[in-house]
Amino acid sequence: MFKHFYINTMGCQMNEYDSDYLAQSLINYGLCPVNDPYEADIILINTCTVRAKPQQKALSMLGRMSAVKKKNPDLILGITGCLAQEMGSDLLERFPQLDLVMGPRDIGKVNEILYKIINARQKILITDIKSEPPSPINCPGFFNGRILGQISIMVGCNNFCSYCIVPFVRGREISRSPDDILLEARNMISSGVKEITLLGQNVNSYLWRNGKEVNFSSLLRELIALKGLYRLRFTTSHPKDLSDDLIDCFADKQSILCPHIHLPFQAGSNFILEKMRRGYTRERYLDLIYRLREANHDIAITSDVMVGFPGESEKDFEMTLDLIKKVQFDSLFSFKYSDRKWTLSAKMKDKVDESEKALRLIKLQDLQKQITLMKNKALEGRILPVLVEGVSKKGGFFRGRTGSNKVVNFNCNNNIVGSLVNVLIKLGMSNSLKGELAKE
Repeated sequence: MFKHFYINTMGCQMNEYDSDYLAQSLINYGLCPVNDPYEADIILINTCTVRAKPQQKALSMLGRMSAVKKKNPDLILGITGCLAQEMGSDLLERFPQLDLVMGPRDIGKVNEILYKIINARQKILITDIKSEPPSPINCPGFFNGRILGQISIMVGCNNFCSYCIVPFVRGREISRSPDDILLEARNMISSGVKEITLLGQNVNSYLWRNGKEVNFSSLLRELIALKGLYRLRFTTSHPKDLSDDLIDCFADKQSILCPHIHLPFQAGSNFILEKMRRGYTRERYLDLIYRLREANHDIAITSDVMVGFPGESEKDFEMTLDLIKKVQFDSLFSFKYSDRKWTLSAKMKDKVDESEKALRLIKLQDLQKQITLMKNKALEGRILPVLVEGVSKKGGFFRGRTGSNKVVNFNCNNNIVGSLVNVLIKLGMSNSLKGELAKE
């Protein structure tokens, strides 16, 4: 009798959303979630393969869970997500304990697949990269107690940057129906969710053309109008598709749209950007930053950047550092380039030595740490609205985030989880802010 399931989620927010979808499907199937894989009858590992490191972590986790299955042969063990799509049948050969290998475009079929596995003890491989996005799921009570929610507004990617495996493992771009997105949002809000983040590989290219034409900016405006929603965010944006209309959305400071954009730049050298097939120049990127800050002086800008792309010279790297100094990002996700299967850059020559990549990454991260600390300290003495997400790991404090996505820990005697409160920032630190509840 199968009663309990465990899902281990690795990688990006898209995977978090997919895991939530899987969990709701399994609950509707009659199963209960558990936090310990040793208590589960079904284990699903939702994986990432965007870089070498998360792929290695996923394979390591699969090895550990295979050992669990050896002790409990009746256990159903499955892997889903981008690594499942990439490796497919190779995973079944490498890990004979696996019962299921399922790509990210197939999560809507999980219950019918499990039925076959449970009743026929079949091993299932399903990696249909052309599948439509799954229909909205109704699982009453799933979001109860949650302050934050996420909604995927589209699947896939059409950009084919030369280093990126995403289009090969998540397929071509398909936008979801705005009616489905709004339905999902209303369900979350009715369960108590106060902040929603819209997800997509490139939300800027969202476009629905069935009966009515809805682009990303008009979708945002429909969601902004929903009653009961305190905050709205989105990620990730591609610079080549950042429109004037979207920039204008940040100009209204009374809007629930948070003053924060994640806008990956990846490299500061035009030579490298062209090799990456990013579709914009350094100058174009800097102009977008200027226009965003002109629309909203307080907007926080975060980004992704890599070091050691094939052919990256010391001069190219210095141009990346120079762009970071010019923009003054609030924070950065930075990483070393690694070859990914099927990508153009994997075939490029003139690879940068691993030791050199490591040195460049340290130098870049040291620079960004200084900038982040400086920007956080500049907030000292300001009163900022904070959405309270829960009790902090630091005893006696509550935890929340500003509209600009900065974590704040602060003292408060009352249970105010889920509320928007004003907090006086007392101390800006490297990774967070410390404050106290502002007096009325």
